[in-house]
Amino acid sequence: MHSDARPRPARRAPSGRHGTFLDLGVGAMLLLVVAGAIAWSFALPATYLLRVAALFGLTSALVLRHLPPQRTGTGLGPANQVTLARATLVLPLAALVPHPQVQFDGGHWFIIGLATLALCLDGVDGWVARRTNSASAFGARFDMELDSFLMLVLAALVWRSGRVGPWVLLLGLPRYLFVAAGWRLRWLRAPLPERFRRKAGCVGQGIALLVCLGPIVPVPMAIVVAGAALALLLASFALDVVWLFRERHTGMSVG
Repeated sequence: MHSDARPRPARRAPSGRHGTFLDLGVGAMLLLVVAGAIAWSFALPATYLLRVAALFGLTSALVLRHLPPQRTGTGLGPANQVTLARATLVLPLAALVPHPQVQFDGGHWFIIGLATLALCLDGVDGWVARRTNSASAFGARFDMELDSFLMLVLAALVWRSGRVGPWVLLLGLPRYLFVAAGWRLRWLRAPLPERFRRKAGCVGQGIALLVCLGPIVPVPMAIVVAGAALALLLASFALDVVWLFRERHTGMSVG
């Protein structure tokens, strides 16, 4: 018996961006829990939550802009989902910078605990990427930019605590100054070889800033720790700049 029924078109697999929207939605709910708990615990105004929402909106926009094209519905992938979870811890901390009274009201230990958790999770996303064979250039960049932002946030919180002068902000700025210099000097944009000292330096930088936030640490010691961390950080960046400068001239001579 002949049938005039036309075959149904095959369903298209959901795009990677659809999966990413789902990931970002889950991240937004987690962020709401964290930020809401902070706002309730320290009686913060509604502007705090609005600031957190604005930071998450900016983060989501950057993720969607730089996410490479995907043909599956996997979204961000397991490793980047861990990085996004870290962001839901970092962004509420960033929104606390205009509220230094939180640290004076006993919130310093809460801030230290949340920042420590974010730092500890830094190694988890890389482990998940290797375990699931999902490492990507986007994931590495996402992780690196979040690490840099966390260092800037911690440096700003130390400054706002009044324990170290505004020069401590330099502990969070070298990465951004390096990128800004690359807009002018193209040879600074060349890829750098992997070095363990960068990862170790980032961990040491975070630990130093957490020590500076600790109320049981004497102020003179906090200043010394911050100064030593800054010296080591600047030395690491100087080594990278020298290496890139030498490679620039090597490439010119070969060409």
